[in-house]
Amino acid sequence: MPTLPNNPNHVLVLNCGSSSLKFAIIDVNTGNDIISGLAERLGDDAPSIKYKFKGEKTTIKLAANQAHAHAIDTLVDLIKDHNLDEQLVAVGHRVVHGGEHFTQSVLIDEHVIAGIKQAATLAPLHGHANLLGISSAQASFKNLPQVAVFDTAFHQTMDEVAYLYALPYQLYKDFGVRRYGFHGTSHFYVAGQTAKLLALPIENSNFISAHLGNGCSVCAIKNGKSVDTSMGLTPLEGLVMGTRCGDIDPGLFNFLTTQLNYTAQQIDDLLNQKSGLLGISELSNDCRTIEEAAIAGNSQAMLALNMFCYRLAKQIAAYMVPLQKLDALIFTGGIGENSDIIRGKVLTQLAFLGINLDPQANLDARFGQAGLISAANSTSKAVVMPTNEEWVIALDAANITKEL
Repeated sequence: MPTLPNNPNHVLVLNCGSSSLKFAIIDVNTGNDIISGLAERLGDDAPSIKYKFKGEKTTIKLAANQAHAHAIDTLVDLIKDHNLDEQLVAVGHRVVHGGEHFTQSVLIDEHVIAGIKQAATLAPLHGHANLLGISSAQASFKNLPQVAVFDTAFHQTMDEVAYLYALPYQLYKDFGVRRYGFHGTSHFYVAGQTAKLLALPIENSNFISAHLGNGCSVCAIKNGKSVDTSMGLTPLEGLVMGTRCGDIDPGLFNFLTTQLNYTAQQIDDLLNQKSGLLGISELSNDCRTIEEAAIAGNSQAMLALNMFCYRLAKQIAAYMVPLQKLDALIFTGGIGENSDIIRGKVLTQLAFLGINLDPQANLDARFGQAGLISAANSTSKAVVMPTNEEWVIALDAANITKEL
């Protein structure tokens, strides 16, 4: 973790999606939310803001077809109504794709905006939404410094043998076609917290971090640095996810276009929105729903879970190549933190790594509870570690701006 700023202060953290805006004001000294919420269905006929403040949940209905700028204006009014603006020292933005331009968090200026725009061509849905959130926040918080924190930055320590595709090298040189990886703030955070939990120096530890939610990725972390990760040029590569297919044969594209007359947009929707757990189960992308159906005997739900766990276990095992030794396997994210079923299935397949499951500890490690889930006789440990990406963003923003 970064060093905590000296004085108490709060940072507004914004995570802007194509039709949503997740926000929180974070106390950088504790990581606690002062207020948090989600503006959703932006640009739709029934947008709203749902937020939690002092334990109470409230919903604000927005006018039809209002987008990010209006949501941020409403958020500004909400912050002022609750007298939360006086302690704000910065706005921290989660930016999904930083390309090769950004290896760490940065204070936003016109040059940074230009770099984010260039990287947005690699992830247009995420990048343009991030830029929209930044411009709206700059207009609404004119007196606050704005900081960009990149999902891809943590993975910029990967070696070229890990990040290059076996494509004509010119595509990399001219257009930046390579593997970048995502969930960097989460992998960074849980590795640091796991090192503390196990009383290990982060600079001399080997971890594999599995961030499992609707989006999923695995990261091999050697001596505190990312050496490989499962997502690639976009967040589509790698594991089976909620609605994303993960790794597939690229020849599928030719089959879909020539044999089934799919358009490029239809293929994109298929692979990103209709596949993964949802596609196999034909029920839901929500792991809880699929687990309930599997327990009730639904064969496709069972298949979806088994595919998810098999691909995950296989990816984890592959990362023993760059690491050679493993101090701990980390489960995080909504699924990783809460599904004892998924963790149990994966660890059963990874017993050859010397990780023996403690069934009771695995059952107990739910709903935000950090802790060991491996048995005492394990040679490598398994840990559940709740992530806190917003705290990482807030800390970076506070540290970058405290000297201004």
